[in-house]
Amino acid sequence: MNRKVLPSTSKRVKEQTNPCVNNEIRNGAANRITAYKDTTAEILCDKIKTLDDEWDIERILETNAGALVLICSVIGLRRSKLFLLTGIVGFFLLQHSLFGWCPPLPLLRSLGIRTAEEIYNEKTAMKIARKDFEAKPETATEMLNIAEK
Repeated sequence: MNRKVLPSTSKRVKEQTNPCVNNEIRNGAANRITAYKDTTAEILCDKIKTLDDEWDIERILETNAGALVLICSVIGLRRSKLFLLTGIVGFFLLQHSLFGWCPPLPLLRSLGIRTAEEIYNEKTAMKIARKDFEAKPETATEMLNIAEK
């Protein structure tokens, strides 16, 4: 019996996100691809560079958790009760790393914060539009489907 206790790293956030939010994020990518697919290679290169610089959900959660722990630790030097908040933040970060979910995740996903894989798929679709590959799909959805494989 090969039963997984923890979800795979690359799929855990999407599995813990409301399917409607996942669809909104994917549709947003498809709309951006549609808007850029018939532009020049130079414009597509600029868009790909923008995607390279986009922060994914992991980086945002880690930055927020690190900042909260640091702030609470500094303030906690004078008021020991704030160390409890540090523990809560640590618990949320551990929960996210193991299961792909923590309390801020639904809010961040509903704001359109994407996973590294979602960003990578859009970037690959932009490269397909730029004609970096032999694939010749016509629509943004087809490009995303190829990128997601």
